[in-house]
Amino acid sequence: MSTPIDPKEPAVSKDELAKQAKSRARAHHIHEAEGAAGGAIAGAAMGAIAGPAGVAAGAVIGGVVGAVAAKINDEESERHSLRDGELDEAIGVMGGDLGAPNLEHPPAIRGTYSSASSGGGSGGGEPSASGPMSTPED
Repeated sequence: MSTPIDPKEPAVSKDELAKQAKSRARAHHIHEAEGAAGGAIAGAAMGAIAGPAGVAAGAVIGGVVGAVAAKINDEESERHSLRDGELDEAIGVMGGDLGAPNLEHPPAIRGTYSSASSGGGSGGGEPSASGPMSTPED
């Protein structure tokens, strides 16, 4: 049996949150370094057309561009993750009430339900849009 969670008590301690933040920061730095390395390689390859000076300049410029692109990618990923978390909490994925049978739904205003939702069939006696079914030829 699961025990109810006390909303006043934090689910994670401050020390655990600090460890998680440090781990995320380290992962961001590693990702930026990877982006810089990839950019430097691509820049060096592009600069090779201009000779050794072009290789050096291309590596520096490519490294800066790669690091900036990786940083922006991390920030956007974090922003999307936070937004997804907010949406999950709003619809009940994180709160534990997704699909709960005890939700209070508002009553019908007019009480006019469709025949399909009442179990009376698909509603309407019109033929399908593709026309009546023809008999097979012999």
